[in-house]
Amino acid sequence: MKKLFWAMCCFVSPLLPSAQVLLHGTVTDSVTHEPLEGVSLRLERTGGGLSDQDGIFRIKAPKPGEYLLTASEVGYKTQTLTVRLDAATTEANISLSRLHLFLQPIEVKAVRVDDKAPFSTTNLGKKEIAENNVGQDIPYLLDQTPSVVINSNSGNGVGYTGLSIRGVDQTRINVTLNGIPMNDAEDQGVYFVDLPDLAGSISSMQIQRGVGTSTNGAGAFGATINLSTNEVNDKAYGEVDNSVGSYNTWKTMVKAGSGLIDDHFTLEARVSRITSLGYVDRGSSDLKSIYLSAAYLTEKSSLRFNFIGGTEKTYQTWNGVPGAKLFGSQADLQQYYDNNIGSSFFTPEDSVNLFKSDRRKYNYFTYPNQTDNYWQNYYQLFYNHTLSHHWDLNTAAFLTRGWGYYVEYSPQQSFSAYGLSNPVFNGDTITTTDLIQQLWLNNWFYGGIASLQYHSGNDQVIAGGGWDRYDGEHYGIVTWAQVGFPNDYQYYWDVAHKTDWNAYVKWQHRFSRTWSSFIDLQDRVITYYINGFDDNPGLYVHKDFNFFNPKAGISYTGAGGWNGYLSVSMAGHEPNRSDFEANEAQQPKAEHLLDLEASLGQKTRTFSWNATAYYMRYKDQLVLTGKINDVGEYTRTNIPDSYRAGLELQGGLKLTRWFSASANLTLSQNKVLNFTEYLTDYDNGTQHENQYHSTDIALSPDVIGGATLDFTPVRSLKLSLLSKYVGRQYLDNTSKDSRSLDPFFYENAQVLWTVPQPLFKQVQVSLMAYNIFNALYEPNGYTSSYISNGQVVTSNFYFPAAPVNYMVSVNIAL
Repeated sequence: MKKLFWAMCCFVSPLLPSAQVLLHGTVTDSVTHEPLEGVSLRLERTGGGLSDQDGIFRIKAPKPGEYLLTASEVGYKTQTLTVRLDAATTEANISLSRLHLFLQPIEVKAVRVDDKAPFSTTNLGKKEIAENNVGQDIPYLLDQTPSVVINSNSGNGVGYTGLSIRGVDQTRINVTLNGIPMNDAEDQGVYFVDLPDLAGSISSMQIQRGVGTSTNGAGAFGATINLSTNEVNDKAYGEVDNSVGSYNTWKTMVKAGSGLIDDHFTLEARVSRITSLGYVDRGSSDLKSIYLSAAYLTEKSSLRFNFIGGTEKTYQTWNGVPGAKLFGSQADLQQYYDNNIGSSFFTPEDSVNLFKSDRRKYNYFTYPNQTDNYWQNYYQLFYNHTLSHHWDLNTAAFLTRGWGYYVEYSPQQSFSAYGLSNPVFNGDTITTTDLIQQLWLNNWFYGGIASLQYHSGNDQVIAGGGWDRYDGEHYGIVTWAQVGFPNDYQYYWDVAHKTDWNAYVKWQHRFSRTWSSFIDLQDRVITYYINGFDDNPGLYVHKDFNFFNPKAGISYTGAGGWNGYLSVSMAGHEPNRSDFEANEAQQPKAEHLLDLEASLGQKTRTFSWNATAYYMRYKDQLVLTGKINDVGEYTRTNIPDSYRAGLELQGGLKLTRWFSASANLTLSQNKVLNFTEYLTDYDNGTQHENQYHSTDIALSPDVIGGATLDFTPVRSLKLSLLSKYVGRQYLDNTSKDSRSLDPFFYENAQVLWTVPQPLFKQVQVSLMAYNIFNALYEPNGYTSSYISNGQVVTSNFYFPAAPVNYMVSVNIAL
């Protein structure tokens, strides 16, 4: 299979001769007569393309004849004309008329970059997103983009999912929705499970690898993902999408749009529900979401309100499968159980589950209501206005309201840990009890963003920024106990407040037709208050951070489709909530990153390739060490020096209308220069230190590759083979194979059929087959080690991926 993967990464020979008929022309604005770049052109029964910076387009047709040519661009009226192609070339020039409405989502332009900016980016459009959106979460839609590794707690991509980019985990990936921050203010992660089927409303997304350009919210410390839903559909539409698949997975989506009402108003709505039993035992999910958007448009302004709501109920699968269960013998499993029996981790009743369950589907939790429950609502208000021919203004206000809890059955808990004295019954003192508790999070995240954008023939300047405030409450309630607890006993209540503001200026200047420069200066200020923790209520944190994040680069776009850039960027990143949960002497420092990148590539009508080299040098990067703090929790520590250096290769080939191939490959080194591992020695109550030099950063594979083959034997049928390879990932920073995830390779296949029928605008059937060769692999995991009886004991935990599984969807466009 690996040979097949590497073969797919190479160029292939054409199987059919190329087309002999050429249609070319220029697209211009009907009023200014200026050329229009990026206009989408579709030639009936053939294909299409985009106009270049001079408005020029070229489309090959298989044979002479009469065709319909359609040109569309946001802000312009779609135009369709009939062209007759002769045996050589035909010229067709198109003039598009403006809609005279403010349609551009300039709040997204403030945080995205175009193809001439010196950053490594991947853009996904509405069509690409819709074709792959059959029920899994957003990380699964990004699987074939460069340097991405995805994972799923439940094993099949429904429920809690995650991703890394260049080895950078989700807490360091800045994510915005219509320019508004999505990262959790405290732990800095992004939980796409809280907004199920968000992809059903996304019109486009951009992934920036590396530091990227300045954006709002959590500092981008290795990657950025920008999502946009604020597309204007000028025609009414309706859509019903139903999917069903393995593990009793169901997805139902209904959405509709009004089109333009009285040439000014537009309304859109979507409701979705996704349910699944999951691959792992009891890995169920019940997810619901709603999307509502209303906009009022004039020639120079737009006012839009979005409401996006989601609710999730997932059974807990976040402990993973212990290595002794997944890979060990019966004797290893027995030893693992004996080491843990009597602790809060195992009770005698757990033995049946541990020994009898499927080794790849094992889930430690068995309590029927061991669930995570969360509700999250996004309220977004945008006002965009054109001040003049060169100036645009964008403002937005937002509120993200979240609340929820997870239920935990906890055996053998001491009363003292909950602030209670030991009860006495019939003269006997009771020291522990089994109990059920709810751990709550109740929060408000609100603020505003704004940008002022100037654009002329050779310059684009954006000045902007944002302010946001987080108010969060953490509290726990014991809802049931065998003995000794009052009804609904609240045993802790902590609050946190975080204020974050940033201001930036970006200037992109075009020196000539081939050379342009980019400068980006951002200042970000954070104030963070934490008034106690669950296990350490007396620990108060008040921290201020100030990050100056400059970026600069130069880009080249030349004849023959050649392009390239050089850039240098700096970024700072604050610690998260759990990093502060230590005593004052262990308080973490901020992290800093210097990112150097160079890229060269070429793009033509038949092939494209690109090579990007990067060197990301970290100062005080926070990594897991195994050391425990004074409340018994494992902590991260600042490592003085570490780096990520790599080469990202991308290529694409389209020599015939019915076959195309694309591939990407990332080769990298991800190193901690000096690392101290701390092991708890239970024999004498101390901690043992081990020194390491030039080891691999945890969960950062040296090789990541993806490849896609697309076949279109007839116009209505598309067949795709998607391959993925991920090299060895170490679970900690010691580079020990005994604490690692084996390399893995899997392939997915898709059949996409547009059904000929007269009743609806379109009926499309999609069959997705995942892991078609039944690879047994684990994309994610964690480890812990300690010393007992004079020996180092290591426990690895894994999150297995599902074997071959399927999803079938039927999409009906009205």
